[in-house]
Amino acid sequence: MAAKDRDRFSTATRLRLLGEQTAARVYRSQNRRQARRSRLTGRAAFLALIVCSLVVALAYPMRQYVSQRDEIADQERLAQEAEVRTEELRDEKARLQDDAYIKRLAREHLHYLLPGETGYTVVDPDAVKERNGQPEESGRPWHSNLWDGVDSADRGDSADRG
Repeated sequence: MAAKDRDRFSTATRLRLLGEQTAARVYRSQNRRQARRSRLTGRAAFLALIVCSLVVALAYPMRQYVSQRDEIADQERLAQEAEVRTEELRDEKARLQDDAYIKRLAREHLHYLLPGETGYTVVDPDAVKERNGQPEESGRPWHSNLWDGVDSADRGDSADRG
């Protein structure tokens, strides 16, 4: 028994046992790691497949949702602009009911004068230099062009009636 005890406590024996234990642990951990790897790889592939199918299945509806939200925002913006324009037109309508406003517009835009007033027309010297007293580019006087426009407008109306 003494020989057995000596072998048991010898350095070589202890190193050999330690090496065997370590090799067994490494072998066991490699087997576990390989088993885990194969199991996780399958799970990961299945999870990736599920995620990809969800992305593909939801891509078109999400794109439609986003585009419809954009259209809704555009329509709301247009409705707001139309509401502002409606208010402006209501204000203009109310102003047009006022006789003083109508007179002012007539004086400004149509150059109407009240009895006893004298009207003046200021000629822009730059505009005179540009025209230089020459007739229109067509080589015809302006009144001929005017009457041609009136005649063509009359012909267009009669063509629409017929």
